[in-house]
Amino acid sequence: MLMAVKAQDSGKKYSVKGMTKMLYELRIYDVVPGKMQTILDRFRDHTIQIFAKHGMKVTQFWVDADETKNRLYYVLEHPDAASREHNFKAFTEDQQWLDLKERTEQAGPLYEKIETIYMHNAPFFN
Repeated sequence: MLMAVKAQDSGKKYSVKGMTKMLYELRIYDVVPGKMQTILDRFRDHTIQIFAKHGMKVTQFWVDADETKNRLYYVLEHPDAASREHNFKAFTEDQQWLDLKERTEQAGPLYEKIETIYMHNAPFFN
């Protein structure tokens, strides 16, 4: 079972036995048909580095095994929800990101929607 964290909880720290738990953010993109390679190239060549500049670590990255689904998935690791909010806001306002997004989406958006799920490791899995 995945634990969802609502935006209004963004300042709350989650802990088990006095330890702060890492917050993992699973992002699921429904990619516009025909745009998968373009969005993968953008992540590989630019976006992951811009994430890192703002303290966001990508821990996993996948494409759907069923290519007809046009989905990609990745996990960002955050120290806590407040850090996530601060770092993601800085990323979305970064001029390098804004220029990249404009340049790579001149022929239209690369994705139709993004689903975000916030998670913590299960207590028995650290």
